Amino acid sequence: MSLATLSPDPDPDALRRAFARVETWVFDLDNTLYPPQERLFDQIEAKIAAFVIRELGVDEAEASRLRRAYWHDHGTTLAGLMIHHGIDPDPFLEFVHDIDFAPLKRNARLRAAIAALPGRSIVYTNGTARYARQVTEAIGIEDLFEAFYGVESAFYTPKPAPAAYTRIFGADGLDPKRAAMFEDDPRNLRAPRELGLETVWVDPAAGEAEAPPHVQHQTDDLAGFLEKLV
Repeated sequence: MSLATLSPDPDPDALRRAFARVETWVFDLDNTLYPPQERLFDQIEAKIAAFVIRELGVDEAEASRLRRAYWHDHGTTLAGLMIHHGIDPDPFLEFVHDIDFAPLKRNARLRAAIAALPGRSIVYTNGTARYARQVTEAIGIEDLFEAFYGVESAFYTPKPAPAAYTRIFGADGLDPKRAAMFEDDPRNLRAPRELGLETVWVDPAAGEAEAPPHVQHQTDDLAGFLEKLV
C-alpha cells in the first residue's frame, strides 16, 4: 500500500485500476452517506442516552458513559445493552431512530456519483433497514440502492463483528472479492478487508491521522472520490 493510495487526493488512474474488479458497492450510512456536520447522529445519541436512563434507572452521566463504553467494547450500545442487561433490541431500535430528518440536505453531486458506478449499490448499517431508507430518501438517493441491510438483518450482531458481515454478505449473495466498502469507522473495515473487499475510510480529517493497515483508501469527500472511479 502506498502513501499515495491513502491521500485525500489520489491519482484517478490508480484508483480506477484498484476498483476495476468491483461490481458491488457497499455503503455504510451515518456519517458516510451524509457529512457529520449535519449532526443527525447527535439526535440518535441523545435518544440512546434517554433510553438507557429510562430502562436502567441511571443518571445522565452514567448513561453517556455506558453508551460510549458499550459502543467501544461491543460495536454498538445496543449490543452492550443486550449482553449486559438483556434489553429487547426492537423497542430500542424503534425509539432511537424516531428522529427529525430535517437536518439532512439533498445531495445532487453524491447522487450523480453513485448513479454512475458500474454494477449495484447497497447500504449496510448498524441502524435498521427502515432507518436507512428514511435517511437516503431525505438525501435524495434512496432509489439508487438495490438493497438495505440493518443490524436486524444480521440477527442483531453489529459491525465490526466478523459474523455480522458473513451473514449480510451471504444473504446478499455478493462476491467479496468483487466488492468495495465505504465506512466512517475504520474498525468496521477490518473484517471486510480480510474477506477481500476493497476498503475506503470516509474520514473528514483524511490525511491528519495514519490509517490502519486494513484501510486501502482514505477520503474526506465521498462524492469526489467516487467521481474519480468512472
